[in-house]
Amino acid sequence: MVVGATVVVGGFYGDEGKGKVISYLATADNPDIIVRGGAGPNAGHTIRSNDTTYKVRMLPSGFLNPQSRIMIGPGVVVDPDVLRREIDEFGVAGRAFIDRQCGVIEPDHIQGDSGGYLKQQIGSTGSGTGTANSQRALRNLKMASQVEELEDVITDVPGSIHDAMSLGGHILVEGTQGTFLSLWHGTYPYVTSKDVTASAICADVGIGPTAVSDVILVVKSFVTRVGTGPLAGELDADETIRRGWSERGTVTGRVRRAAAFDYTLGRRAVLLNGATGLALTKLDVLYPECAGVRSYDALDEDAKVFVETVQERLGVPVSIIGTGPADRDIIDRRDAQQ
Repeated sequence: MVVGATVVVGGFYGDEGKGKVISYLATADNPDIIVRGGAGPNAGHTIRSNDTTYKVRMLPSGFLNPQSRIMIGPGVVVDPDVLRREIDEFGVAGRAFIDRQCGVIEPDHIQGDSGGYLKQQIGSTGSGTGTANSQRALRNLKMASQVEELEDVITDVPGSIHDAMSLGGHILVEGTQGTFLSLWHGTYPYVTSKDVTASAICADVGIGPTAVSDVILVVKSFVTRVGTGPLAGELDADETIRRGWSERGTVTGRVRRAAAFDYTLGRRAVLLNGATGLALTKLDVLYPECAGVRSYDALDEDAKVFVETVQERLGVPVSIIGTGPADRDIIDRRDAQQ
């Protein structure tokens, strides 16, 4: 039985497959609460389950478990229109909540985020997240508690989390973006508007370090990055396509730049997040013969060598392996590694 809080964060530049991992854990571990930290709706997660693909920008990616309450922590800025649309689309009314101290994205924030320096030089998503977080730092942002139409979805998120944990409940904490998009630890200025490492995600939802039992760092079997900013070992477009690594961002639809797995980045991400385990996604893209495999013993030998090399060089166990696009295309090694 999983106890305490499990924190899931990205190890590279976002796009690592956190949505898939969260969706899997939401079912496998059946948490009482799934809560999202991070910057705001500039981060999109894609989940494929039972032949249906979901794209989510605001709610936690674990919404498919009907037994779990889903929440957004006070450190996140919220777009009320996106929030309402996802609550309706995913049928989660009555179990989806935000904290009263979530900041609110308004139309002028979206306008300010859709042009000028943020858009042209940094490659902003145009969601209003960056400008809203800037206003929040200046103490000049509207809070969710001030928006009458949000009253029915407001709750005390940190209080709810700690009440559940005091009764032995499990909390699944979802991060957004990736370690090297962190405002503090990333490739500044080509970063998001906040720190998004595990410590900051915990602060976003209102839990301290002693409440955390595991930190799962999600790393893809190759590295991708949307928009501007450095990418060591970047492949040209033709080579990216030849390898089958060509992807598009969930929110922007922009083509993702690609490079081979970066062990130096991975070690740094483990250090910055205090990772206790790795979730290695898209192994099937590197090794197509592993597609859909759900047992480690059934993996191709070359794939096993790659997994073991990642584990050895990053210094923490590869606990979860993604072998396909669906949220059940997973090898879960956690019990065997205890």
